[in-house]
Amino acid sequence: MTRIVECVPNFSEGRRPEVLRGIVGSMGVDGVAVLDEEMDGSHNRAVVSLAGEPAAVARAAFEGVAAASRAIDLRGHKGEHPRMGACDVLPFVPVRGVEMADCVALAKEVGARIGEELGIPVFLYGEAATRPERAELPFVRNKQFEGLLTLVGTDPAFAPDFGPPRMHPSAGGVSVGARFFLIAYNVNLRTPDVAVAKEIAKRVREKDGGLPRVKALGFFLAERALSQVSMNLTDYRVTSILRAYEAVERHARERGVEVVESEIVGLVPRAALFDGIEARIRLAGFDRGRQVVEDRLGIPP
Repeated sequence: MTRIVECVPNFSEGRRPEVLRGIVGSMGVDGVAVLDEEMDGSHNRAVVSLAGEPAAVARAAFEGVAAASRAIDLRGHKGEHPRMGACDVLPFVPVRGVEMADCVALAKEVGARIGEELGIPVFLYGEAATRPERAELPFVRNKQFEGLLTLVGTDPAFAPDFGPPRMHPSAGGVSVGARFFLIAYNVNLRTPDVAVAKEIAKRVREKDGGLPRVKALGFFLAERALSQVSMNLTDYRVTSILRAYEAVERHARERGVEVVESEIVGLVPRAALFDGIEARIRLAGFDRGRQVVEDRLGIPP
């Protein structure tokens, strides 16, 4: 395989494994490998990683959005993580033999098809954004499904790039884009006080003067009585996993709170890791053989 694109759809379902199995099964297209599946009950969210030839990945991505729109009803969905659609986010990532411009073209091709064939409004983001303010995912998504039911169709700032000028009544809308490798990284704190996690998230995220290329939110993990600083590292070359961990650890220590563990959700590029990282950042449940994207694709060091 000489040209490889990764696609990382995020689905608003983290509690019904049978639903995710059906969605993933719909993406069984020749030339596409499912590299990883992650479910989170507190966030009520699943992250799936696919990779393969660009045209095949585009077909698989569309089928996943279609299956999610049939299986997930946002009107009854609750979770800690912001969401706007059954398939919430659909990014394309260049891996090998593919440029960012190719992924932008894929995002627009798949987005147009989602809008036309599924009747779901599509908002382009990242490198595919058609408006500067929409390059950042939260601009639209943070209004959430409920807020966008009113905004889409009435506020020109929330006019979709493709599809009808209204939210789908049950499947919502979807952000489709092209981006660099994103690392979903969480640090869990030994406190049930979510205000601590929210304050630390504010201190470390870029938009509030924290670490560059870091987005962060604070959540409460009810099933474990812990709070969590949940981060997206949008360019690990600028802010590494270790730097993000050390910042959260420092702010937690200042507040008399212990870090329990950290976790990487989904896949990570080989270059983002170093020997001994698991112990240094208290990384729980990490499997290099399963979670390093190049290893999964058989790309040698």
